[in-house]
Order: sequence, then structure tokens, then C-alpha cells
Amino acid sequence: MTAFAWIVFIAAAALEVGGDAVIRKGLRGSLLWLIVGGFLMLGCYGVVVNTVKWDFSKLLGVYVAVFAVVSILAGRFVFQETVPVSTWVGLGIIVAGGAVIQYGS
Repeated sequence: MTAFAWIVFIAAAALEVGGDAVIRKGLRGSLLWLIVGGFLMLGCYGVVVNTVKWDFSKLLGVYVAVFAVVSILAGRFVFQETVPVSTWVGLGIIVAGGAVIQYGS
């Protein structure tokens, strides 16, 4: 995977995770402006992730692995959640699947 793809996938994952978190906060606080802001962030994620010029199935297959890593790290370090071992194991399986998609023929 190229450096450009890594940067794009990490930026897209940050937008997607951030957008979801903003919407969640907006829903819990009944704050429409946060919901709209999160909606815009999710729209930006869709634009950013599609700047990588790969086949769609490979693009989203590999992106899902990056998204999963960013999601779990955000839960652990941003939201101070305790992440169970089973989640880390599942993450490893997802990342292995992304590698198969990326490097398989």
C-alpha cells in the first residue's frame, strides 16, 4: 500500500469515527447542530476515501481494516473505554482479512 493510500485511509477513518462520535453526542444531548456537523463529516469521509484509485471492492475491503484499527484505538484512548481481549483478537482477524484483500491475487 502506498504512503498516499495510508494517509487517505487514516484521514477517512478519522472523519468517519469523528462523525459518528459527533452524531452520538448530538443525539444524546438533543443538539441538532452536532448531528448536522457529524453528517457533514461522514459525507467528507466518503469523498476522501474515494480519492484512492483502486477497484471499489479492494478499496473498501482494505479501508475497513484501517477503520477498525482507528475505531478501537479511539474507543480506548479518546473515550477511555476498556477494550476486551476478544475485541483485540477480532481486530487482528479484520486486519488479517484486509491484508489478504490487499496482497491476494
